[in-house]
Amino acid sequence: MDIIDILDAFVVADDVNDARGFMKKVKSIFKNKKKMKILGATEKPFAKVAVDGIKKVVEENGHQFALLEKYTDVNDFYAAVADADALIVRSDKVTKEVIDHAKNLKIVVRAGAGYDNLDLEACTARGIVAMNTPGQNSNAVAELVMGMLVYAVRNFYNGKSGSELMGKKLGILAFGNVGRNVARIAKGFGMDVYAYDAFMTAEQIEATGMAKAVANQQALFEQCDIVSLHIPATAETKQSINYDLVGKMHNGGILVNSARKEVIDEAGLLKLMAERTDLKYVTDIMPDADAEFKAFEGRYFATPKKMGAQTEEANINAGIAAANQIADFFKTGNKKFQVNK
Repeated sequence: MDIIDILDAFVVADDVNDARGFMKKVKSIFKNKKKMKILGATEKPFAKVAVDGIKKVVEENGHQFALLEKYTDVNDFYAAVADADALIVRSDKVTKEVIDHAKNLKIVVRAGAGYDNLDLEACTARGIVAMNTPGQNSNAVAELVMGMLVYAVRNFYNGKSGSELMGKKLGILAFGNVGRNVARIAKGFGMDVYAYDAFMTAEQIEATGMAKAVANQQALFEQCDIVSLHIPATAETKQSINYDLVGKMHNGGILVNSARKEVIDEAGLLKLMAERTDLKYVTDIMPDADAEFKAFEGRYFATPKKMGAQTEEANINAGIAAANQIADFFKTGNKKFQVNK
C-alpha cells in the first residue's frame, strides 16, 4: 500500500467529500494487495541476527518470508523456489534450472557485490530482475586484504625477519567500493596508493583524495610493489592477470586477489613464480591449482574458502539490504541495483 494507491482511491470516490466511499476503496486495496513470498536460500547460512533482520523487513512490508538453509541437494532448492516471488541468495548458484523451477519468480538479489553466481541471461529471458547489494561487504573485504598483506610481508609469521607496509607502493586494480576501502586503510599504514579503473577517469580517481591515478593496468604493475585485484570476472577480465602482466612487478612484488579466481591465468602465474623466487601470491579464493601453488612455500597463501565477506557485520548488512531492495521493488518498482538488462 503506498500513497499512489490512496490517491487513486480518493479519485474514484463518488464525491471528494464522501469519506465512506474513500475508506471503502482503501480497505479494498488493502484486502486485495498480494502478499509476496520471499525466499532466502543459503547453503552457507546468514547469521541468525541477519535472518531475523531480513524477516522483520519482509513482514513489516506485508510479505511472507521462507528460509532454506544448509541444503545439500539442489532438488531441495528447486522445491523451495517453486512458488517464490522473490529470492535472496549468497554464493548459491541461481542457474537456468533453478529459474525454470521458479514459476512465480520476479526478482533475485545476491546479498553481496559479485553476481557471477546468477545466470543473468536466464533471468532476462524470463523477465526476472537480478540485483546485487554493492558496498555492503566492502569494509570486510578491505580489512581481509590488509590482513593478508601484513601476513605476507611478515613472511607468514615463520619467525624470520620480514618487512613493513609503510612507504610501499600499493596498486589497486578497480576502484569501486572495495578498492576505495582498501585505499582508506592502506593510507593509515602510510602506504603510497595508486589506482586504475577502466570505468573511471584519472580525475575521478584523484578527486577521492585516496589514490594517484595511473594510465592503465600495465602501469599499475610496473610502478607498484603490491597490486590488489578488485575486478569482476567478465569475458574481458578472465585470465587477464597473466605471466606477462605480473612479470612487470618490482622485485619482491606481492599480488593480492580478493576478487575472483577466474581473473588469474593460473598456469602463467605458476610459471612466473617458478622463475621469480621473489614474488608472493595471497588470495582468499583457493585456486584450482592449489596443490601446485603450495610448492612455493613461504610465498603463497590461500584461505580454505572465500572469506572476504565473512564477517558478522557484512553478513547482516548485505542480507538486510537485499530484503529492503526487494520490498522497495514490490512497492515502487525501484530497480536501482539491477545488474541484468
